[in-house]
Amino acid sequence: MLEELKQEIYEANMLLPKLGIVIFTWGNVSGIDREKELFVIKPSGVPYEKLRPEDMVVVDMEGNVIEGELNPSSDTPTHRILYREFPDIGAVVHTHSFWAVSFAQAGIGVEAMGTTHADTFYGRVPVTEALTKEEIENDYEENTGKAIVCTFRKQKIDPLAVPAVLVRQHGPFAWGKTASQAVETAKILDVVAEMNYHTLQLAHDSRPVPQYLLNKHYSRKHGANAYYGQNNRKSLQ
Repeated sequence: MLEELKQEIYEANMLLPKLGIVIFTWGNVSGIDREKELFVIKPSGVPYEKLRPEDMVVVDMEGNVIEGELNPSSDTPTHRILYREFPDIGAVVHTHSFWAVSFAQAGIGVEAMGTTHADTFYGRVPVTEALTKEEIENDYEENTGKAIVCTFRKQKIDPLAVPAVLVRQHGPFAWGKTASQAVETAKILDVVAEMNYHTLQLAHDSRPVPQYLLNKHYSRKHGANAYYGQNNRKSLQ
C-alpha cells in the first residue's frame, strides 16, 4: 500500500538533516494520498541514519495506523488536523530548526523584511498563541494543530500563500503540495528567520517591505502571471 508515497516521504525525511534543519530525531515529514484519505509519516524517535522506506507508517484520517510495524511520529495528530483543515496541501514538515525555533520561543512572527522572504511567503509567517495548561495536558498534539488552524482563520491568512507557521514556545511547521516542496519551504523559513534576526540586530527599527514589493516578488513565482524560472517560459517571438 502506498509504496511510491512511502519512498517519497522517506527521501523527504532524509533531506532534513542534509539541509541542516534537523539534528538527532527532531523532525518529521508526512505526505497524503487524498483519494485514499491516508497519509504516510516518519516513525517516532528513529534516528535518520537507521530509517528505511519500509519504516514509514500509513495512518488514516482518524489517526489509526493502517500499515507499519513502528509507532508513527508523536506529531501525527498535528499533521492529521492540518490535512483535514487545509484540504489543498499535500505534505507537512515539522522541525526544530534553530532560527525558526528562536522566533517561536520569543513569540515573534517572521516578517517579510526582504525579497528573499517575499519569493515564498506572501506576508508575515505568523506565530500561534501559547497553548493553555488544559490544552497541553489533554490532546496536546491535536490541540497544536487546532492552534495553527485557529491562527490562520483568525488572521485570515491563506495557508497556500503563507505555507508555514511558528507554534509559540515550540517550533515551525511548514507544508506544500509535495513533500519536497514542503521541505524546501521549511529550509527557507529558517533562512529568512536568520536573516530577520541579523537585520534587527543591525537596525532595530527595520520594517517589512512595502506591499507593492511584496506583491511583485510573490507574483513573479506564484499565480497565473508568474514568470520566474523555466516552467513559465514565454516565446520571444
